[in-house]
Amino acid sequence: MPTPLMMNSIDAAVDHVLDVTPGDIVLGIPLGVGKPNPFVNALYHRIKANPARKLKIITALSLEKPVGKSELEQHFLAPLVERVFEDYPDLEYVKDLRGAGLPPNIEVCEVFMKTGDYLGNEVAQQSYMSTNYTHIARDMESQGMNVMAQAVAAREGESGLRLSLSSNPDVVMEVMEKFRASGHQITAVGVVNQRMPFMPNTAEVKPDFFDVVVTDPAGTHAVFAPPNNKVSLADYAIGLHASSLVADGGTLQIGIGSLGDAIGQALIVRDRHSAEYRRILESLCPDGLAGRELGRFDKGLYGCSEMFVNGFLKLIEAGIIRREVFSDVVLQQLLNRGVIADETVTPQTLRALVDAGRVRMPIAAEDLAYLQRFGVLRPDVTLVGEFLVLDGQRCSANLHEEDAFDCVCQNMLGSRLLGGIAMTGGFFLGPRDFYERLRTMPPQELAKIDMTRIDFINQLYGQEDLKRAQRRKARFMNTTMIVTLLGAAASDALESGQVVSGVGGQYNFVAMSHALPDARLIMMLRATHDNKAGLKSSIVWNYGHVTIPRHLRDTVITEYGVAELRGQSDSEVIKRLIAVADSRFQDELVKQAKAHGKLDAHYQVPQRYRNNLPQALEDKLHPWAEAKLLPDFPFGTDLTDDELKIVRALKKLKHASQHPSELLSLAFKSFWEAKEMPQAYLERLGLADAHSFKDTVLRRLLAGNL
Repeated sequence: MPTPLMMNSIDAAVDHVLDVTPGDIVLGIPLGVGKPNPFVNALYHRIKANPARKLKIITALSLEKPVGKSELEQHFLAPLVERVFEDYPDLEYVKDLRGAGLPPNIEVCEVFMKTGDYLGNEVAQQSYMSTNYTHIARDMESQGMNVMAQAVAAREGESGLRLSLSSNPDVVMEVMEKFRASGHQITAVGVVNQRMPFMPNTAEVKPDFFDVVVTDPAGTHAVFAPPNNKVSLADYAIGLHASSLVADGGTLQIGIGSLGDAIGQALIVRDRHSAEYRRILESLCPDGLAGRELGRFDKGLYGCSEMFVNGFLKLIEAGIIRREVFSDVVLQQLLNRGVIADETVTPQTLRALVDAGRVRMPIAAEDLAYLQRFGVLRPDVTLVGEFLVLDGQRCSANLHEEDAFDCVCQNMLGSRLLGGIAMTGGFFLGPRDFYERLRTMPPQELAKIDMTRIDFINQLYGQEDLKRAQRRKARFMNTTMIVTLLGAAASDALESGQVVSGVGGQYNFVAMSHALPDARLIMMLRATHDNKAGLKSSIVWNYGHVTIPRHLRDTVITEYGVAELRGQSDSEVIKRLIAVADSRFQDELVKQAKAHGKLDAHYQVPQRYRNNLPQALEDKLHPWAEAKLLPDFPFGTDLTDDELKIVRALKKLKHASQHPSELLSLAFKSFWEAKEMPQAYLERLGLADAHSFKDTVLRRLLAGNL
């Protein structure tokens, strides 16, 4: 491939793209933190000012610094945003999309949105493109994409500049491979951001992967770092149930947010505090612990997830994510069967590969290269004729001869298998300390993390034998919003068609869970949701939108338990889902199921499921929270103690504002007790000099809820 054009100016790179791309520009940029925001903003401004040119942006998850909806929230957030998000530049098209609107010559198509942020936004809703994550490269091609731009990490090596796709090798590799193979004209732009973690393995590419490499210092800025969310007791209950379905020696996929953190912490508690873990689960499981996994992780887990999140990193540091997989089918199968005991190289390691016919006899050059690549033989072993040679020691290369085999084992074996991967991810997103850990992780540890293509992670097609061997005992954990009593799930949109987020990779993992013989799909949701319409059950009779159809139902978890649905009749599915529903809605669910002829007319909910209530759950878990096994922020927080107190008060007030009776009760309590807020809090919220009646009321309400 030709040498890339090296440019030290973002504006000059934009000039180049405009010059070499006649007509309309269709720009593809990665999901999440891999976007080269300064380059995208410069191109956006240029075309916004020139109505003769058109720009279509195809992307997913465009991230924006938090902006408060009220003056109170804005006052509170300003110093927090400045401290946590530092110099992260917001995307101008996001600001326009939320504000005055996009100019008529620019369109933005997202395949995955920040959860709930674009409900009611007509432009965003109309431009949303529904697709599986594994189909994005195909769909970008169908849209006529002619420019691809991505933020990259960079290092200077002995041979010159080294580049890493860092967070996002997920789509760009397939895109460039597909486009260049078809002869489709596309300009690939890599913009160096020195603060992106340099990820090795698949993510590392040569500079000539790109047509243009931009080294402008203006391309370097803070990586978007959302603070950890508080993990509620309901989250912990779900996480505890989910953690008890994870098999030692298996494979794990989890997502971002408080549920992901809850699962991570629950797995750590299971591994380190087994007695307490069992007692917690006993209190949560009215049907007992039969079939649950309760033991330590003696073999460890392999992480394989489109999103590499902070919870995975904490599990790596806890020694739970440590089961290494290898990019060779025979080697992996031998490890799975225990023919090769573990990663320690022994004579049996070599014997197993020889007996399996993975290396030919006598050993040829490619066989030696294979054995050295995986660390079975030392790297300085050479092949001279039909002899293996090391430090003057010569052994016959025909290892079917016992003397030759013994000679090699005594003199030439490596010490440990090389190239093992414990975590495979497509993109990452996490708090500030997550990125800092990746930047400073010792090379030998970082080498066990492989950021790679989404078509490798999210499906079995392509290298299927290898993927099946690696992904043993997989547990694919996904969140959803609504589950119907017949087992269908709505995860991406409301029944009105309004898109909440997107399908992403959920369907892919669902399909994979049914294709792998020992895998399970785990769909998690909170039993209720609360909004302006009041408290509603998240388990319903039916729903006007479905992401995952009922015939792919498997395991559903709420804070009240686990519903095993795979292979069950409709009536049994209904009974099991009602058993994990909030008890305030169980009677109505039973009534609806009976009315539709799907439940026996005499059925009654067993008494042991009749106490599925928030207070009962809190009574069970609060002691374990007090004991610090279930902390609010198991993996830390960027917020100070004072900020956490203010956040709690603001959330209470916001929730009460949607429920008049609750607001009245809150107001009565606040004015009756007449508490005062600390002066520092008043200044933080812009209420220190409040004189209006509204501000006085706000001061009193917030003071009463600190």
